[in-house]
Amino acid sequence: MAPTATPTPGKLLLNPGDHTLIMIDFQSQMAFATKSIDPVQLRNNAGLVSAAAAGFGVSTILTTVAEKSFSGPMFEEVTAPFPGQALLDRTSMNTWEDAAVIAEVNRIGKPRIVLAGLWTSVCIVGPALSALDQGFEVYFIADACGDISAEAHERAVERMVQAGARPMTALQYLLELQRDWARTGTYEMTTGIAKRLGGGYGLGITYAKTMFNAHEG
Repeated sequence: MAPTATPTPGKLLLNPGDHTLIMIDFQSQMAFATKSIDPVQLRNNAGLVSAAAAGFGVSTILTTVAEKSFSGPMFEEVTAPFPGQALLDRTSMNTWEDAAVIAEVNRIGKPRIVLAGLWTSVCIVGPALSALDQGFEVYFIADACGDISAEAHERAVERMVQAGARPMTALQYLLELQRDWARTGTYEMTTGIAKRLGGGYGLGITYAKTMFNAHEG
């Protein structure tokens, strides 16, 4: 017997209230050695994710490693959407082994974790595998992560996918949170983020709105 289709979203889709976003080690020292993605694109994508999360009110943790002594400040593109929010600085390479971060994860209390950061093979694989092992659903934003080589990034992505983590992209994250252009309360915000940080898609929105006063809804 065929299943019955209904106009409702699938349970695997993210919504703003069901997950915690953890932005990890977007810092100069790690960025200098990142070769799997252009640094301009990396900064753009990280900023897009942060802007989307802040705009939709997603519970977000910003964490650094050895910020003052070694790795440097977090990208302004990541911190600017969260003015005044404290950055949790760690000594552990694996964010999931830091007591302050885990206390915040538990305080927030969401069943899904979304990860982005540097490097994919260390700073993202560690918490991804650890969170999966403890029963969380894990997503990671593959084009807002980077590593010392394309090989390192790709093998890390494969390892996480094999363990059950779900990859997505920065623009996909934004549009999945919006998901319906009839949601007028966040329409202007979503298209505004896309225009600024959505690459060719953003240029298309700007063109359509300017030339034809077009509207997705």
